Amino acid sequence: MERSPRIDGHTRLAGVIGWPVAHSRSPLMHNFWLAQGGINGAYVPLPVQPGAFDTAVRGLQAAGFRGVNVTIPHKESAYRIVDRLDRSAQRSGSVNTLVFAADGQIEGYSTDGDGFVANVEAHGVAVRGGRALLLGAGGAARAIAASLLDRGVHVVVANRTRARADALAALLEGIEVVDWARAGAALAGCTLLVNTTSIGMEGADDAAFPLDLAQADAGLVVCDIVYVPRQTGLLQLAARHGLRTVDGLGMLIHQAGLGFEKWFGAKPAIGPEVEALLDADLRAAHAGG
Repeated sequence: MERSPRIDGHTRLAGVIGWPVAHSRSPLMHNFWLAQGGINGAYVPLPVQPGAFDTAVRGLQAAGFRGVNVTIPHKESAYRIVDRLDRSAQRSGSVNTLVFAADGQIEGYSTDGDGFVANVEAHGVAVRGGRALLLGAGGAARAIAASLLDRGVHVVVANRTRARADALAALLEGIEVVDWARAGAALAGCTLLVNTTSIGMEGADDAAFPLDLAQADAGLVVCDIVYVPRQTGLLQLAARHGLRTVDGLGMLIHQAGLGFEKWFGAKPAIGPEVEALLDADLRAAHAGG
């Protein structure tokens, strides 16, 4: 790996805004890519308290930053502050990436949906047409649903609270909603099953999911956007049934790569090196308790 250039007056700056933000793996990932590519840039964590978001963003823009990622609790504020919304942000109803354009405007993007699709396709699965069952109806589900719909996929959503799934369907034309208890019946004919809920994080057993993978088509690909642990209960269950699986770490990497390219003007090397780096860091953090 090439040595990272020293920070000077030509250094391109970006970062991640959140509160708290110390847990974010984004600085580790982006600075690895900068060093790997020999790019004169730096990516820093930016702890910004609620209520100070607008001031912080305007200050970073004035100080010459190229842009920032935005995480909890500032995503709604990010959506409001932008001057130009990319179609990805309009469709997902959220912004997680800000780009400070040369004309002084702030551009807003949502990289979650396209990052998810890129990760699935990196596993050799073409995301075109077919049928997908999404578990969950939160912000990540909307972003993923929008990207799938844009690629001609028929999207079925099941959420533990039916009203949230209905609200999602009202925002994105073409979504089919089924009751949580009937998600298993909707699995027939699906090419993708996507868990966007926090069930995997909660350490729930197989019974937490309202479906029986024994009834799934042999070609079903099972995805989980949770990446701690990487092999969630759902993915382990899918593997036992001989189904292909895609874990959530790659989505984190691919969505980050989309922002990196906009700020630093180069495509990062998305491959086994950065995946191994993040995996080792997550394991170390888990071991440290």
